[in-house]
Amino acid sequence: MGLIRFLIIAISIIYIIRILARIFLPFLFKKAVNKMQEKMNQQQAGYQQQNNGAPKKPEGTISVDFVPPTPKKKPKLDQAGDFVDYEELK
Repeated sequence: MGLIRFLIIAISIIYIIRILARIFLPFLFKKAVNKMQEKMNQQQAGYQQQNNGAPKKPEGTISVDFVPPTPKKKPKLDQAGDFVDYEELK
């Protein structure tokens, strides 16, 4: 008798949780999505304000902020020294 009572209670609790989840989970997900969307909109607005404050350059002008260092010259092979032919020994 105790086992049947336990199974009936457990199954009814599972069904109640499923019904409540179908009712409340969509609202929770919508709230979470709206919150993330507002956060992204605020970040986007801040980025746009940051770019609008920068002075605009006239079209056609070029400015270089980084000049790469000149590469070191490699020594020529003629000045590198004597080369010995490779011989394979068996």
